[in-house]
Amino acid sequence: MKVAKVIILFWFEIIGITLFSCKKSQPVKLPEVPNPPDTSVSVPVDTNYNPVNAPVAATMGFFLNNWQPKSYTPPANVKDTTAFSGAADVNITVDMNHVITKVSPEVFGNNANLWIGQLVTQPVLMKYITDLSPNIIRGPGGSISDVYFWNQSSAPPSDVPDSLYISGKKTSAGYWYGGNTQSWTLALNNYYALLQQTNSTGILTINYGYARYGTGPHPVQTAAHLAADWVRYDQGRTKYWEIGNEDGGSWEAGYQIDPFQNQDGQPAIITGNLYGQQFLVFADSMRVAAKEAGATIYIGAQLLDAPPPSWADQTNKTWNQEVLTTAGSNADFFIVHDYFTPYQTNSGVQDVLATGNTVPADAMNYLNQQFSQYGVASKPVALTEWNIQATGSMQDVSYIAGVHAAITLGELIKNKFGEASRWDLANGWSNGNDMGMFNIGDEPGGAPLWNPRPAFYYMYYFQKCFGDRMVSSSVGESNDILCYASSFGTDGAGIIIINKSANTHQVGITLQHYATGSNYCWYTLTGGSDNGNFSRKVYVNGQGPAGVSGGPLNYATVAAYSASTKSGIKITVPPYGVVYLVVARN
Repeated sequence: MKVAKVIILFWFEIIGITLFSCKKSQPVKLPEVPNPPDTSVSVPVDTNYNPVNAPVAATMGFFLNNWQPKSYTPPANVKDTTAFSGAADVNITVDMNHVITKVSPEVFGNNANLWIGQLVTQPVLMKYITDLSPNIIRGPGGSISDVYFWNQSSAPPSDVPDSLYISGKKTSAGYWYGGNTQSWTLALNNYYALLQQTNSTGILTINYGYARYGTGPHPVQTAAHLAADWVRYDQGRTKYWEIGNEDGGSWEAGYQIDPFQNQDGQPAIITGNLYGQQFLVFADSMRVAAKEAGATIYIGAQLLDAPPPSWADQTNKTWNQEVLTTAGSNADFFIVHDYFTPYQTNSGVQDVLATGNTVPADAMNYLNQQFSQYGVASKPVALTEWNIQATGSMQDVSYIAGVHAAITLGELIKNKFGEASRWDLANGWSNGNDMGMFNIGDEPGGAPLWNPRPAFYYMYYFQKCFGDRMVSSSVGESNDILCYASSFGTDGAGIIIINKSANTHQVGITLQHYATGSNYCWYTLTGGSDNGNFSRKVYVNGQGPAGVSGGPLNYATVAAYSASTKSGIKITVPPYGVVYLVVARN
């Protein structure tokens, strides 16, 4: 394993700021895992193939229920140009017959949070989110979920303490409420409105921590009843439900409790076995509520996506084993989080991009090994929080974070994740260590409120130019270039080419088993010259932002480059450039 993995992650949220402290393990060698069955399929696109019948990996499952074939619509605005002359130094071959997997519409997701504001009162932001089309938006937001009372407006229930243990220290509880309609927070009903207005579905994280720190005679049953009442209130609007957030971490409310305040004999420190047993109580109550409401819901349990390091506490060392053996057969899906780069490290460009290329495969291989080891059938996997956590050079707000996002999306699809939600829509500047996709209003230099960061553009064009099925592709001559290829039903080929290096490459593309049309169109995304290697700007076909950061706000109408296929399909890929290319079918 070449890259250290995130093992312990946390988010302790305060208004407008997310404090995080992730521990990274030393590189470790994963256990040998038998190769999984090949679920790809080779079908000639020139036949009446019905893509609905393509194989569905167990790790995607019901997250593909909303899958639909995509049609390719040529861009309305094009700029004719010519490709480079001469031979390519890198050659890509795409086999349009070899379908790797359907593309889950739920891997393009994002996270809302409770300090982001009421959102639906912000038409500019709502337009950006709608255009981004995340398809799924998670709420209520990270560690806040374990101190969140969806049915309260200003005060918690009477059976919770005023302070909680966070990272071993007693801290003011700081509860949050779904009925709070003040302008600075996000009320539950406005979260639902956000989903409706952006054509998104939801994934909700219930307050599991309450089952631990509740001071009543039956805290587990009380917390499970609260979750079930939320399912009743939801009335089928939400299909996906998570039981808690990162509850094996010491930063989480409920990891440690005061046993003297607890009335049902729970230990001071949580274990995977205890979480698994209590998961069963929650799941049972919530499924009864869903049945009463005539709703179909899927309930997820938390796992770690990498081997615990030697210094991890006993809770984390045995977490997966205990959760899987107590609740693995009962969970509908499994939840993991990963922040890819080493915590509080000033990672360079190559280090950042390498994690996008390796972490998804390492995580899925490890999870499949864990399922096999503990006798649990593979089930859908949801990466409900992901991002980079590099610090010191404004990596999070740079175009390199956008390149990383493009690589990550390609690898998540290839490794058959069912769902993924990037952290998060808006967060807090924090000297440029801001994981938010949009400026919440505190970015220096005159950036307008809700200005999209570069990652927005890379994820926007990914969906615009990637089809409904990933197909096989291979890259020759260079390790600098990555390629992710797809088909739009049977009427278009969408190809994403990523240059991980500081060198320009001339790339030639050969499409096998495909009746290539007369031209191809593409968008090339590059960074600017500001802020060293981590420009805060992104340029789309040469058009960039008017201000200090972000990209062109006319992204929807930027002219696509177009060239004839007569002399082949050729693309110049600049240093750290990403090309989003579509070839129409004849």
